[in-house]
Amino acid sequence: MQKTDWRNIINGLEIPTVSYSDQPFVVKTDDEAWLCCVTTGNGHEGAPGQHVSTKRSTDQGKTWSIPVPVEAPGDVENSYAVMLKAPSGRVYIFYNHNTDNVREVKLHHILIGGQDSFTRVDSLGHFVFKYSDDNGKSWSAKRYDIPFRLFQCDRDNVYGGKLCFFWNVGKPFTHEGTAFVSLHKVGQMGEGFFQQSEGALLASDNLLTENDPEKIRWETLPDGDIGLRTPKGGGPVSEEQSYVVLSDGSFYVVYRSGDGYPVEAYSRDGGHIWSEPQYMRYADGRQVKNPRAANFVWKCANGRYLYWFHNHGGHFIREMWGQPSETNGLVKGGGSPYDDRNPVWLCGGIEADSPDGKILKWSQPEIVLYTDDPFVRMSYPDLIEDAGRYFITETQKNTARVHEIPKDFIEKIWAGLENKELPGCEPIFSSASGTVNAPLLPEFFTRNFHSPDYCGASTNAGIALELDLTVDKQENISLINGQRQDGRGLNLNITKTGCLELMMNDGWMEQRITSESCLKTGKNHVVINIDGGPRVVSFIVNGHFCDGGEYRQFGWQRFSPYFRHVNWSEKWTVSNVCRLKVYDRILMTAEAL
Repeated sequence: MQKTDWRNIINGLEIPTVSYSDQPFVVKTDDEAWLCCVTTGNGHEGAPGQHVSTKRSTDQGKTWSIPVPVEAPGDVENSYAVMLKAPSGRVYIFYNHNTDNVREVKLHHILIGGQDSFTRVDSLGHFVFKYSDDNGKSWSAKRYDIPFRLFQCDRDNVYGGKLCFFWNVGKPFTHEGTAFVSLHKVGQMGEGFFQQSEGALLASDNLLTENDPEKIRWETLPDGDIGLRTPKGGGPVSEEQSYVVLSDGSFYVVYRSGDGYPVEAYSRDGGHIWSEPQYMRYADGRQVKNPRAANFVWKCANGRYLYWFHNHGGHFIREMWGQPSETNGLVKGGGSPYDDRNPVWLCGGIEADSPDGKILKWSQPEIVLYTDDPFVRMSYPDLIEDAGRYFITETQKNTARVHEIPKDFIEKIWAGLENKELPGCEPIFSSASGTVNAPLLPEFFTRNFHSPDYCGASTNAGIALELDLTVDKQENISLINGQRQDGRGLNLNITKTGCLELMMNDGWMEQRITSESCLKTGKNHVVINIDGGPRVVSFIVNGHFCDGGEYRQFGWQRFSPYFRHVNWSEKWTVSNVCRLKVYDRILMTAEAL
């Protein structure tokens, strides 16, 4: 039976846009409406006519008002807006504006094929703001430039800093009466569009109280000539910084790189000086993986944190830049560092003490959103808390949506990180070693008898296998033999290199899915999730979500959307297992731990 999966983005509520749709960010206004800003246009990303508009919702995203353009229609490119509400109720909107109507920009290096310029001009010019005193129903007629100090990367660009390149996706924040707005500076335009980038903060000590926008003061942070970059030895890409303020007043930032790992840093003095940037790590010390994709951190009303990312990467991402082809920076085989933003994963964060002040500890990952086509990319999200409920916006650059995330799902993530007991989940089957009657497992793809053409339909079902086992030598070991002589059914083995190998055959196709080498000599606890929503198999071994480590870009792997079921063998032979449990749903990583 098919069931609705709230994680599939098609089940969200659409935020109307023209066509292209980016950065659907929301603030709650003083009249309790959701005010959403979005960058939109008739063409693709960066096309002429791209502009910022806003709309309001008074029913948590079910319906939206008629869009209000922030700039006059037909004006030059204006893009990548973020908003901040002052205590007075005034809402400020900050965005890029191609005020000088630049139509072409030189590249730092001539690309393979001889290209020496770009005609995409949406990430340059002036960083500006307008304001609304009527909860976003209209915007000030005048726009105001935000002056910012040049860094070394600005002065070293092909225009010597007379023309600057930048954009922003980081949401503004406040601390002790000062407003902070992120800015992603670009020093080189070229390979991958933004070839070199780093993060800055624009701070205003009077924006929250000054009524006259002409009198608003701005300071560029951090101190010195260099912004937030990658760790020593990292690549030139450091962008899309996302900030939160910790309970002791420390600033935490996380941002994307081209290295295959997100970067994090702390400031203990209001953004003037930052700790040496480091690649982000889970609480267990392993590095988090992320491609060249936005990864956002949010602080929730309860003082805990959520982190949005894509859970794959490593050195494989950086190596893609070293093998460019003549088209679009793609490597042989079709890979790109911008790819694979589907599915989306969440981690939970809690504060911990360190000698320098508060730091964040991060949980293991959970799938939060996906769509059926793996080429579709979701990104640029926002989190809204409203009346005790959690909502996330996202866009795949054509359709923006808002999704309610079940409260118990989010609370389980934090509970797992805090080692709190979670509600039990009853297995449908339990066994020690021996020959047993095979359990009847959920089907993944079935005939839809309600359709006039009797087509197939995904059930969105899931299966979890939980095993306690002991490994005492390196050899091929059978754990579950549930296949018929013709191969139909399910097998689970350990390879002689210490990998888990899952074999599924439905008679029409066979799926072979292996983990990285993850088992240790002695006792092991294993959970294997076969998730029929995003069609992802994942392995959680001895408290660690297997992410491929240094050996693979992906730890999780996909299986066919047309794979039907494994209910073929009447008997299973369970071997070398102290305990086996089978569930008719996947286990959250927090539950598996």
